[in-house]
Amino acid sequence: MTGELQIWGCLDPTGSELLDHPAHHDVTVRISKGAGTRRARPDVRGIAIRIPGPDRPTDLLLSTVGPGRWGRHLPVPRRTFDATYGSIAPYQAARRLYLAVGPDPEGTPVGDDIEQVGRRPADLLLYVVRSGIVQALGRLRLGEPLSEETDAALAFDPVRNASPDLQPTGLLHGIRALAYRASQRWRGATPAPADPPRVAATASGRPSR
Repeated sequence: MTGELQIWGCLDPTGSELLDHPAHHDVTVRISKGAGTRRARPDVRGIAIRIPGPDRPTDLLLSTVGPGRWGRHLPVPRRTFDATYGSIAPYQAARRLYLAVGPDPEGTPVGDDIEQVGRRPADLLLYVVRSGIVQALGRLRLGEPLSEETDAALAFDPVRNASPDLQPTGLLHGIRALAYRASQRWRGATPAPADPPRVAATASGRPSR
């Protein structure tokens, strides 16, 4: 679906151009359910955000997670899309951080049923988590659904489509990079260009810059 990402910026800079400076981005978003359960049945729900860039896009992929310091590392089934989503594994900017998206108390709810998503604009807030401190740094507004053909052709990849100053790091991200690529080929989408050094560096916990 279409979307708008409004970044407010960080008073305490992260070292990421995307996160630190106020900006407006027209983005592409996909809302999904891991097991494809119907309506409001529990499922690990996901949100993928593609932010255009001059050379390559930046893809952010988040899943519903548990509460608190330790819960953010675990995918947790939820009955609604108005939940907290997290990166689960860290990103490397000037120092390590986590990204999260959650309900906007002043915005329009996303809803419970994936069939209803996109029938009206909805709002979520974007957060950065550093050293246990959570800071809201932007708002994501969900727009209209894309055509089935356009949506099917999308191939999100948070490892290969990452900016040099905001890179996913850790074994989990490395495993995801391989799994996403295999899944995309299986369903006929065109994956991001292969980048073995970047995937290896991500998995080792030493992302390249």
